[in-house]
Amino acid sequence: MSETTEFLTHTADVKVRVTAETLPGLFRLGLRVLNQLLVPDINHREGDLTIVKNINIQSSDLTALIIDFLSEVLTLSQIYKAVFIEVEIHEMSRCRLSGVLKGMEVNAFQEDIKAVTYHEAKVRVNEKGEWETIIIFDI
Repeated sequence: MSETTEFLTHTADVKVRVTAETLPGLFRLGLRVLNQLLVPDINHREGDLTIVKNINIQSSDLTALIIDFLSEVLTLSQIYKAVFIEVEIHEMSRCRLSGVLKGMEVNAFQEDIKAVTYHEAKVRVNEKGEWETIIIFDI
Protein backbone atom coordinates (compact mmCIF):
# COMPACT_ATOMS: atom_id res chain seq x y z
CA MET A 1 0.00 0.00 0.00
CA SER A 2 1.33 3.42 -0.92
CA GLU A 3 1.28 6.02 1.84
CA THR A 4 3.39 9.15 1.94
CA THR A 5 3.98 11.91 4.41
CA GLU A 6 5.66 15.10 3.24
CA PHE A 7 6.51 17.78 5.78
CA LEU A 8 6.23 21.18 4.09
CA THR A 9 7.69 24.56 5.00
CA HIS A 10 5.49 26.69 7.23
CA THR A 11 6.35 29.81 9.19
CA ALA A 12 5.31 28.81 12.69
CA ASP A 13 3.30 25.62 12.51
CA VAL A 14 3.78 22.07 11.20
CA LYS A 15 2.38 21.60 7.69
CA VAL A 16 2.11 18.10 6.24
CA ARG A 17 0.79 16.63 2.99
CA VAL A 18 -0.54 13.11 3.56
CA THR A 19 -1.38 10.71 0.74
CA ALA A 20 -2.89 7.21 0.93
CA GLU A 21 -4.51 4.72 -1.43
CA THR A 22 -7.73 4.58 0.59
CA LEU A 23 -9.80 7.07 2.56
CA PRO A 24 -9.48 5.09 5.83
CA GLY A 25 -5.73 4.93 5.12
CA LEU A 26 -5.63 8.74 4.90
CA PHE A 27 -7.23 9.01 8.34
CA ARG A 28 -4.82 6.42 9.80
CA LEU A 29 -1.85 8.26 8.29
CA GLY A 30 -3.07 11.56 9.75
CA LEU A 31 -3.25 9.82 13.12
CA ARG A 32 0.30 8.53 12.68
CA VAL A 33 1.59 12.04 11.91
CA LEU A 34 -0.16 13.43 15.00
CA ASN A 35 1.52 10.74 17.10
CA GLN A 36 4.94 11.45 15.55
CA LEU A 37 4.61 15.06 16.67
CA LEU A 38 3.38 14.22 20.17
CA VAL A 39 5.83 11.37 20.92
CA PRO A 40 8.25 10.78 18.01
CA ASP A 41 9.83 7.49 19.11
CA ILE A 42 6.92 5.69 20.70
CA ASN A 43 7.48 1.97 21.11
CA HIS A 44 4.58 -0.29 21.96
CA ARG A 45 3.35 -3.83 21.95
CA GLU A 46 -0.26 -4.92 21.51
CA GLY A 47 -0.74 -5.31 25.27
CA ASP A 48 0.33 -1.70 25.85
CA LEU A 49 -2.81 -0.30 24.23
CA THR A 50 -4.90 -0.21 27.38
CA ILE A 51 -6.83 3.02 26.78
CA VAL A 52 -9.84 2.38 24.56
CA LYS A 53 -12.22 5.17 23.53
CA ASN A 54 -15.23 5.11 21.24
CA ILE A 55 -15.46 7.95 18.76
CA ASN A 56 -18.46 9.20 16.83
CA ILE A 57 -17.85 12.24 14.65
CA GLN A 58 -20.33 14.14 12.48
CA SER A 59 -19.01 16.86 10.17
CA SER A 60 -20.20 19.00 7.28
CA ASP A 61 -17.98 17.31 4.66
CA LEU A 62 -14.98 15.01 4.18
CA THR A 63 -12.38 17.71 4.80
CA ALA A 64 -14.02 18.77 8.04
CA LEU A 65 -14.31 15.10 9.00
CA ILE A 66 -10.55 14.44 8.95
CA ILE A 67 -9.79 17.68 10.81
CA ASP A 68 -12.54 16.99 13.37
CA PHE A 69 -11.26 13.41 13.76
CA LEU A 70 -7.69 14.55 14.44
CA SER A 71 -8.95 17.30 16.75
CA GLU A 72 -10.94 14.73 18.75
CA VAL A 73 -7.87 12.49 19.00
CA LEU A 74 -5.75 15.47 20.13
CA THR A 75 -8.32 16.36 22.80
CA LEU A 76 -8.47 12.76 24.08
CA SER A 77 -4.66 12.62 24.06
CA GLN A 78 -4.49 15.69 26.26
CA ILE A 79 -7.25 14.55 28.61
CA TYR A 80 -5.78 11.07 29.14
CA LYS A 81 -2.10 11.98 28.63
CA ALA A 82 -1.96 9.29 25.98
CA VAL A 83 -1.20 8.61 22.36
CA PHE A 84 -3.78 6.71 20.34
CA ILE A 85 -1.87 4.33 18.10
CA GLU A 86 -4.72 2.51 16.38
CA VAL A 87 -8.16 3.37 15.07
CA GLU A 88 -10.71 0.72 14.14
CA ILE A 89 -13.14 2.40 11.78
CA HIS A 90 -16.57 0.82 12.08
CA GLU A 91 -18.51 3.24 9.89
CA MET A 92 -17.35 5.93 7.51
CA SER A 93 -19.14 8.20 5.08
CA ARG A 94 -18.43 11.66 3.68
CA CYS A 95 -19.79 13.27 6.86
CA ARG A 96 -19.55 10.61 9.58
CA LEU A 97 -16.96 8.41 11.23
CA SER A 98 -17.45 6.03 14.12
CA GLY A 99 -15.00 3.59 15.59
CA VAL A 100 -12.64 2.80 18.42
CA LEU A 101 -9.31 4.39 19.33
CA LYS A 102 -6.68 2.35 21.15
CA GLY A 103 -3.84 4.04 22.94
CA MET A 104 -1.39 4.10 25.78
CA GLU A 105 -0.33 6.49 28.50
CA VAL A 106 2.86 8.47 28.00
CA ASN A 107 5.06 10.42 30.40
CA ALA A 108 5.16 13.61 28.34
CA PHE A 109 4.55 15.04 24.88
CA GLN A 110 7.48 16.36 22.89
CA GLU A 111 5.37 18.94 21.07
CA ASP A 112 2.54 21.06 22.43
CA ILE A 113 -0.05 20.99 19.67
CA LYS A 114 -2.72 23.63 20.25
CA ALA A 115 -4.99 22.67 17.38
CA VAL A 116 -5.45 20.93 14.06
CA THR A 117 -6.50 23.68 11.64
CA TYR A 118 -8.82 23.80 8.66
CA HIS A 119 -6.43 26.17 6.87
CA GLU A 120 -5.33 24.70 3.49
CA ALA A 121 -7.06 21.37 4.21
CA LYS A 122 -8.97 19.88 1.30
CA VAL A 123 -9.42 16.12 1.03
CA ARG A 124 -9.29 15.15 -2.62
CA VAL A 125 -8.33 12.40 -5.01
CA ASN A 126 -5.10 13.35 -6.80
CA GLU A 127 -4.02 12.61 -10.40
CA LYS A 128 -2.69 9.17 -9.31
CA GLY A 129 -6.08 8.21 -7.89
CA GLU A 130 -4.85 8.48 -4.29
CA TRP A 131 -6.50 10.35 -1.44
CA GLU A 132 -4.59 13.36 -0.15
CA THR A 133 -4.85 16.48 1.96
CA ILE A 134 -2.76 19.12 3.70
CA ILE A 135 -2.88 19.16 7.50
CA ILE A 136 -1.57 22.09 9.53
CA PHE A 137 -0.88 21.55 13.23
CA ASP A 138 -0.90 24.77 15.27
CA ILE A 139 2.04 24.51 17.69
